[in-house]
Amino acid sequence: MSVNVEKLEHNMAKLTIEVAYDDFDKAVEKAYQKNKNKLSVPGFRKGKVPRAMMEKMYGNEVFFQDAANIIIPEEYSKAYDECGENIVSTPEIEVTQIEAGKPFIFTATVALKPGVELGKYKGVQIDKIETAVTDEDMDKAIKEALEENSRQIAVDRPVKDGDLVVLDFDGSVDGVPFDGGKSENYNLTIGSGAFIPGFEDQLIGKNKEEDIDVNVTFPEDYHAKELAGKAALFKCKIHEIKEKQVPELNDEFADDQGFDTVDEYKEDLKKNIAEKKEKDAKTAKEDAAINAVIADAKMDIPQAMIDTEAEQMMREFAQNLQMQGLSLEQYFTFTGMTKESFKEQTTPRAEERIKSRLVLEAVADAENIQATDEEFENEISDMAKNYNMEAEQVKNFLREEDSDNLKLDIRIKKAIELITDNAVEK
Repeated sequence: MSVNVEKLEHNMAKLTIEVAYDDFDKAVEKAYQKNKNKLSVPGFRKGKVPRAMMEKMYGNEVFFQDAANIIIPEEYSKAYDECGENIVSTPEIEVTQIEAGKPFIFTATVALKPGVELGKYKGVQIDKIETAVTDEDMDKAIKEALEENSRQIAVDRPVKDGDLVVLDFDGSVDGVPFDGGKSENYNLTIGSGAFIPGFEDQLIGKNKEEDIDVNVTFPEDYHAKELAGKAALFKCKIHEIKEKQVPELNDEFADDQGFDTVDEYKEDLKKNIAEKKEKDAKTAKEDAAINAVIADAKMDIPQAMIDTEAEQMMREFAQNLQMQGLSLEQYFTFTGMTKESFKEQTTPRAEERIKSRLVLEAVADAENIQATDEEFENEISDMAKNYNMEAEQVKNFLREEDSDNLKLDIRIKKAIELITDNAVEK
């Protein structure tokens, strides 16, 4: 295998990878072994047809596509290691030569890690962030706490705004039911906006076990295109009406929260708000300082690098959903999104993530920031605690690449501290 690197504009490169025909022929043999039970030749039992006979019957190239799919990942991996370039995107593969008796040639167009020309990164100006706990902060926190401790009480009266109703509904368009338009004992909070505009309003004033016709029109931009802009009729029946009862702020409520008096409860609440505001302010200050450094830096980020980052963010999101027992496909169904619209929504954040990482690495390089052995060991100890393992066990699991990334994370954290500590609040 040989690889030639051609540098392109905007930090892109084309790797031309040439594989000797003998090596490609081995991949063809693997493809033949994989497919020999699927093809038939008169006079031979399936699985017993010689490769040469199959190629004569179906053409020399009968196994070429499968062979290419076998050999490309292997040879690209070798080219990735041998080319000496810092590749930061998924390759775009194109086969340029695939013929019997000739070398197999394909290209891989990739993004290369862009350089960063730093501007000012010490003494950047950022807006001062207020951390004092205000009366408005207290009022909001108390209201939220009371809401969290509210109860739903069954009532015997017509529906009001804010009530929780338990209802059956059966929707149709032009008399024809549609997918997702029917449910029984569905919990709906009136005024939540969870249903089509106008649906919840038409339940106000209705009574339990009353037959209700709700007429609505699906929005023009509704995610189910076959329903967008269509008029629909929902046959509804309410089985329960529940009213939210919010507790009063008194000593009884304070006692339920573990305090003797309202004043003690407020004092603890104020302390928690102050701690949160300090933590949020620290994060906001870091973000503002890093954004100021990014704004004064120059870099040419290839689109392929952004696309790869967006794909990675989608995989991370899917993994988080999976831990909650939900698949990405189910999420798309519930939200009306598609893979394409999700990626479009994610792309700006992917670009921000790349810029931030590149700039922080550049600052760490400029300041010769290194991860000390003690800092590395502390990170290992933290990981060991999180996974309930011994530190040595964690080290045994780490590949050299993992250790390098961990040290880079430490360097980036220290770069963030340097930038933030030197930022000037105005």
